[in-house]
Amino acid sequence: MSHRHVRLFAGIVGALGSVYGLRAQSTAATEPPLAWIDPDTGHRIVRLTRDPGSASLYFNQNGYTADGKKLIYTTPHGISVLDLKTHEVKPVVEGRVRVIDAGRKSQNVYYTKDGAVFVTDIDTGTTREIGKLPPRGSVSSVNADETLLAGTYLVGNGQDYGGNRNLQPQQLDQPVNKGQMMEQRLAAHLPMGLFTLDTKTGAVKTILKSTDWLNHLLFSPTDPTLLMFCHEGPWHKVDRIWTIHTDASQITKIHTRTIAMENAGHEFWSADGKTIWYDLQTPRGEVFWLAGYNIISGERTWYHLQRNEWSIHFNVTRDGRLFCGDGGDERQVARASDGKWIYLFRPELIENRGIQDKALITPGVFRAERLVNMSKHGYRLEPNVSFTPDQKWVVFRSNMFGPTYTFAVEVAKAGASGSSTSGLE
Repeated sequence: MSHRHVRLFAGIVGALGSVYGLRAQSTAATEPPLAWIDPDTGHRIVRLTRDPGSASLYFNQNGYTADGKKLIYTTPHGISVLDLKTHEVKPVVEGRVRVIDAGRKSQNVYYTKDGAVFVTDIDTGTTREIGKLPPRGSVSSVNADETLLAGTYLVGNGQDYGGNRNLQPQQLDQPVNKGQMMEQRLAAHLPMGLFTLDTKTGAVKTILKSTDWLNHLLFSPTDPTLLMFCHEGPWHKVDRIWTIHTDASQITKIHTRTIAMENAGHEFWSADGKTIWYDLQTPRGEVFWLAGYNIISGERTWYHLQRNEWSIHFNVTRDGRLFCGDGGDERQVARASDGKWIYLFRPELIENRGIQDKALITPGVFRAERLVNMSKHGYRLEPNVSFTPDQKWVVFRSNMFGPTYTFAVEVAKAGASGSSTSGLE
C-alpha cells in the first residue's frame, strides 16, 4: 500500500469515528479528515485542499484547466492548482489578486491585480499583464477562445455597494446585510458600462451603458461573441437574464415573468453552449424549477423540485445528463426544513400525451439523491457545486469542520461499480 493510500485510509477511519460520536483522528489533530464515507448517503467524500480558507470557484466560473486534469482554487495567499488524479498542489499566483477564470483553450488562469488584468500559464508559470482596468472597473469572464474578457465599471462617484472586490481572491461568506444592500443598490440606479477587454492588446471597448445594475457576466463556453449578463437586484423586482453579442448587437431578454412575484436567477450555461439554465420560482419561495432555454430553437424545459431540494446554485455535467445542487438552510428563500444537503439530480421529462406544440414549455421533474449531509455547514458560505470534467465527482466548498476547505463527493456510491479507489479518476 502506497503512502498516499495509507493517508487516505487514515482519513476515512478518522472521519467515520467523528460521525459516530468520536473525535476524528486524521493526519493532523487540527485538520479535518482526508476522506470518509458519509453514513447518511453512502457516498465517498475527499478533502481536496490543505490550506484553511481555500475554496473552489463560484459555481458558474470555469475552475478546470483546458486539459481537464487540474482544479483552480483560491487560498488566502493567492491562486493554486490541484491535480485531480494525484492531488498534488502547486501555488500559481501569490499575493493580493482576484481570480476570474481558467482558460477553456489554454492552460491559463486569468485574474486581476493592482488595477490590471493578468494571465499566468499554470504549467510554466509564465505571466503577462494584459491591460489596465477602467476606473472603478472589474472583470469577471473570459470568452471561449480567450480573445476577450468582459467586465463592468461604475461611472461617477456613486457608492459601490459591493465594496472593493479586488482585495481578495474571491468572495466567500455572504454579507449579513446582503438583502438590504441589494435593495439600496437597485434603487441607486448608478450609471454603469459593460465592456470587453482584448487579451492581446488590452484595448477596452464599451458595449453597453445602463443605469440598471449590470452583473453576473458569463461568456458562452462555445461562442466567443456571445455574453450573458443580468440586471441585478432582488430577483422579483428585475427582469434579470439577458444576452448580448460583443459587437453590442442582439440584446435579448431570456426570461419574461408571467405571474407576480416570480423569481429567476443564478443562470449558467450548458457545456455545449446551447442552453441557459436558471433557478425559477413561481411564485417566489413556493414552487421551484430549474428552467432551461435553448438559445437556438427557443424551446423551454422546466424541471420541478421539492422545497427541500431547492438549491442556492445548480450545475450540470458536460453531457447534460446529470445535475447537482448545493441545498440551502431555513433562512434561504425556500425556507427548507431539511435542505442542507449536496444533491444529485436525474432529470425526467413528463411524457406529452396531449397537444403537440413547440411553443409550450416541456415539463419534467428532478429525481433527487443526497450526496453529502451538510447539517454542520454554515450557509453564509455558499457551497457552489460543480462537476469534475470526467463527471464522476461533485466539487464544493464547505466550513463543516470550521475553516473553509474544498471537498469532492463521488457520484457513484462507495463500493458500487465505477466507484474510484484513489484520486479523482
